[in-house]
Amino acid sequence: MIKWGIVGLGNMANVFANAINEVDNSELSSIASRSNHKLNTFQKSFNIKEENKFNNYKDLIDSKEIDAVYIATLNNTHVDLILECAKNNKKILCEKPIGLNLDQASYAQESIKKNNILFYEAIAYRSHLQTKKILELINNDEIGEVLKVEAFFGFRVKKIRNDSRLFNKDLGGGAILDVGCYPISFFNLFCKKDENLEFIKSKGTFSSTGVDDESEIEVSVGKNIEAYCKVSLKENLDNYCKIFGKKGIINVSSPWLPAKKSFIEIKNGNSYHKKFITSNKTIYATQIETISNLFLGKETKNNYCVDIDQSVKIMKILDQWKKSLI
Repeated sequence: MIKWGIVGLGNMANVFANAINEVDNSELSSIASRSNHKLNTFQKSFNIKEENKFNNYKDLIDSKEIDAVYIATLNNTHVDLILECAKNNKKILCEKPIGLNLDQASYAQESIKKNNILFYEAIAYRSHLQTKKILELINNDEIGEVLKVEAFFGFRVKKIRNDSRLFNKDLGGGAILDVGCYPISFFNLFCKKDENLEFIKSKGTFSSTGVDDESEIEVSVGKNIEAYCKVSLKENLDNYCKIFGKKGIINVSSPWLPAKKSFIEIKNGNSYHKKFITSNKTIYATQIETISNLFLGKETKNNYCVDIDQSVKIMKILDQWKKSLI
């Protein structure tokens, strides 16, 4: 059993706390927030003991009541909290992105490795059975050698606010940092051993607050696969992934937040069929269960979760992407 503590009690913390009730290998023990209102509301909603709620993030991380910390704070705070967790021998699940740039991610990686801490980035779709099925289809030569991958993730934010985490540069706002990790991490699944993603080119636009609000990027996956993606905060995109092979195409209509019941479309020549996937847990519960099993040493193979090395590789492309638009 993994005893979890949460730092930061925003929307994703609520999602996590509700999802943890679906699994048997985890329990929510402690919470921390600088807002007394959020602390009290959360405590009542999830039956947290009085002695396990904290106004100070460090006090929760120091606590001997927890094994692991879920970091659900704003993007600009992630690295400092990762360093504090590593120093205190706490296992880590950190909301994406790991930091604001490659230097921060590399600094976190150094501390995690120095202290021999287990770390995963909370890119939930990677734990879902659908992702495993996609790779099984490809490994079974369903569409032949993969030549190209496309991915899209965008939604329209109607009101731009300077203090919004999405549009404030100091808080790590922008489409690339907010949702760019999804397509880039998807491309990363197709890297063979000793292969990496390589930046080719990009273009994009900026909001009135100075953060990127829409952007496209082309990368190469190893030597033989082309990859293209678009992310946006100003347009509701058809959020899908498409994998083009020599023999056919795989279309994933809901790659980022697949439901308990989802499907993958396969076109091969003149044939077409759907592969249906059924999970007995929600995507976030699946993530918690998988990560907790990894922390317990019960799961080691084919989990596809984003560990610290993958996290840094993803951030390298995100960092190049952001810098290329300046």
